[in-house]
Amino acid sequence: MTLETMIRRVPLVFDPDCGTDVPDVLRTKTPPLSDLLAGTAGCSPYLKSLLHKEAAWLSAALGQPIEGAFDSILSDVSGLTLDQLPVHLRQAKRRAALWIALADLSGAWDLEQVTGALTRFADLCVDVTIKRLIAAEIARGKLPGMTEDDVETGAGMVALAMGKHGAGELNYSSDIDLICLFDQDRFDPDDYHDARAAFVRVTRKMSTILSDITGDGYVFRTDLRLRPDAQVTPVCMAMAAAESYYESVGRTWERAAHIKARPCAGDIDAGWAYLERLRPFVWRKHLDFAAIQDAHNMRLAIRDHKGLHGALTLGGHNLKLGQGGIREIEFFTQTRQIIAGGRDPDLRVRGTVEGLARLADKGWIPQEVAATLTEDYRTLREVEHRLQMVNDAQTHSMPTSDTGIDRIARFCGDAETSVFADRMLTLFKRVDGLTEDFFAPTQRDAAATPLPDFAAEFTGRWRTYPALRSARAVELFDRLKPAILERLTNAARPQEAFAAFDGFLSGLPAGVQVFSLFDANPQLIDLIVDIATTAPELARYLSRNASVFDAVIGGGFFAPWPGPDALVAELSAHLPEAGDYERQLDAARRWAKEWHFRIGVHLLRGLISAEQAGEHYADLAGAVVAGIWPAVVDNFAAKHGVPPGRGACVIGMGSLGAERLGPRSDLDLIVIYDPDGAEMSEGRRPLNVRAYYARLTQALVTALTAPMAEGRLYEVDMRLRPSGNQGPVATSVQAFRDYQQTQAWTWEHLALTRARPIAGAPDLMAEVEAFRRDLLAAKSDPDTTLQGVAEMRARLAAAKPPKGPWDVKLGPGRIQDIELVASAAALIAANPATEVIHQLTPDAPWPDPEQARALNHAYCRLRQVETAAKLLSDKPLDPSALGQGGGAFVLRTTEATSLDDLAARLAQLEQDSAAIIDALLPAVSEDAE
Repeated sequence: MTLETMIRRVPLVFDPDCGTDVPDVLRTKTPPLSDLLAGTAGCSPYLKSLLHKEAAWLSAALGQPIEGAFDSILSDVSGLTLDQLPVHLRQAKRRAALWIALADLSGAWDLEQVTGALTRFADLCVDVTIKRLIAAEIARGKLPGMTEDDVETGAGMVALAMGKHGAGELNYSSDIDLICLFDQDRFDPDDYHDARAAFVRVTRKMSTILSDITGDGYVFRTDLRLRPDAQVTPVCMAMAAAESYYESVGRTWERAAHIKARPCAGDIDAGWAYLERLRPFVWRKHLDFAAIQDAHNMRLAIRDHKGLHGALTLGGHNLKLGQGGIREIEFFTQTRQIIAGGRDPDLRVRGTVEGLARLADKGWIPQEVAATLTEDYRTLREVEHRLQMVNDAQTHSMPTSDTGIDRIARFCGDAETSVFADRMLTLFKRVDGLTEDFFAPTQRDAAATPLPDFAAEFTGRWRTYPALRSARAVELFDRLKPAILERLTNAARPQEAFAAFDGFLSGLPAGVQVFSLFDANPQLIDLIVDIATTAPELARYLSRNASVFDAVIGGGFFAPWPGPDALVAELSAHLPEAGDYERQLDAARRWAKEWHFRIGVHLLRGLISAEQAGEHYADLAGAVVAGIWPAVVDNFAAKHGVPPGRGACVIGMGSLGAERLGPRSDLDLIVIYDPDGAEMSEGRRPLNVRAYYARLTQALVTALTAPMAEGRLYEVDMRLRPSGNQGPVATSVQAFRDYQQTQAWTWEHLALTRARPIAGAPDLMAEVEAFRRDLLAAKSDPDTTLQGVAEMRARLAAAKPPKGPWDVKLGPGRIQDIELVASAAALIAANPATEVIHQLTPDAPWPDPEQARALNHAYCRLRQVETAAKLLSDKPLDPSALGQGGGAFVLRTTEATSLDDLAARLAQLEQDSAAIIDALLPAVSEDAE
């Protein structure tokens, strides 16, 4: 589209009688140019003045494409010298403003193109000005160590565009908000003060060149007050000083401001690196619902400062800060981004419209809300532009006179002012309705149900808990309290419910974040009451790890289980974003806790069976090991070189290998490596191969077990490696082969029936698995196997007697007993399956089909009890301590009608299983025992 075509599309809805004094250069052109000037005079004196001043330029540009002509303006700016800047930047601003206004009024450009063009022009003006001034400082020898080659990178100085400028959303008459910084690391410490003084001069001169009003106008009003502690800091600061400020005293509004921060001039790469270092300040690792109250307080403070309270009327209404205005939509969007952006990098976008779209795509706001707010935001911005086009004034308020409102209505294309007024008032109310309840939820009514007498015993001490030591926490909790009390009172056993919730509350180290989370997501109150009344110990765990609630809010919490491959992929993608090695390990802990919590909640609520829970816990553990293994290797290799030879692999043993873990299971692991002829690693601190892999294995164990800020991942047991605790912690593949073939005991071959590779070099994993299968076939002698199983059973019975009738793991006919028989069945049949249910198959040569089915049935029932018990406590099941909620959960999980029924059923299953196993295994002499 050419300029002439664009001009013909400008709607002539203005006052046709006020256009006079058309320049001769426009009279000679087609009538629309004269008509445009006549119409524009009635609505925009500023545009009229631009048309007069730039008539010749406009006339010459008639045949040019829109984008080409605008790019030509930018090209002219790029070529300006320092001496030319004060005059020619202002001329370029007139032309850019006129061009963009015509593209806007004609509909040739949409809102994003208009604001994007304004932003591109501002970026270039700042960049060219800074670089010309930097070049002058270098020429004068005022920037130590810098040469002409450093001009293109601003000699380490960067201007961060903030606010609408950073988001690419500049208004037609916007200020530009800049934070100017320099990279102190580009200078010797002795030159720091000289460099800072030079950058301060550059910043002040840049602001003067852009902001001063001369006979040619101005370029951009420039605001430098968003920098840290602006009243006492220089206009250009060292990056290190700014980082230190934000890390120590940065506030929520500064976090929100940095959502839109973007390097726009100078050393762009250094600016992005600085913002990356600032990422932990802006984007918190947990869902940050406390930001809602901070944002609401800022809204109220702005309204108080501007005197914007009162009845909603169109005349004088502030489109930006008033009720239902632009800032409401921006705050709504930014606050949602602050809440969840730390967990989801996809939400870290700068534009408001793009932010709304991302929030809707991720389920944080309904699609229809995003669509409505997007449309209303665009309308408000377009009307704002018309207001500012009138006199090039930085105004956001509607006119107060009828004539003024008439003018804006016509300027916006409405022939009837009443239609325009109705449309805008409806929009304000709609925006206000969609955003207000998010910031200031309706106060919940007091519980209608009378509280039981014993409730005072608990509520009376709540204010003494650490979680309620701040006024902010008390305010939030008082808002939640009616709903909490109602749910606790209506529980099946209220006294148990109050006691369990009291345990949760007493363990919270702080309350603002958790109470903000509950306040914004009332469904979590039901969840915590449900957990507290069912599994009080889990509730106490939650009080120390409340961040796991983030997973419930983050979306997908109740989606189908993704499976091990998806879990590994997710963790593997998540860890590099965390930063350094220690942060990666903490990130893995947060990630694993959330998934662990999800499995427990699904089991508590009956969404999955105990058998599925065991599979999910094993999937999770395998994914954790597979996910952190590359990080462990990379961190270790940074000191000692890449793994020599073919590398190593991690083998899951025991319950992990059998793909059935419990809520509190340890991990049985062994590490196997192949030096492939290598003797030493190649790195800064090389190690011989054996020491290398031993220490790498220890690094893996530390990565899993070390208590860090986010706790620990798992306890690890490596006693199933060759020679047990007497052997090296990592075994070469050849030594592993030799040992298993010539030295291993039968029980060690049995252990391999529950082994599977879970991490490491793929080819080595495949080789170890192939050897395992071959070994099972080679060692499948029934007599040797059964004698070994019988002796091992006797030793275990003597060393680990059961802890009581509800200990379903240890003892005759119980879980460990059946697992021994299943391993024997797999070894005798050379069956590579690692799960009990697939080892005790009816078509196996041993035991017979009926025995296999009976043992499998008993095993599944016993595992149900064990899984349920371990979710509730780390001790064997104790019916007297269950409470009604815990008891109901156990009965639902085990499909029993009562605890007495369950006890009788377990006793019968154990008796029957023990009889089968006794019959299957040979007798053991007292010497063997």
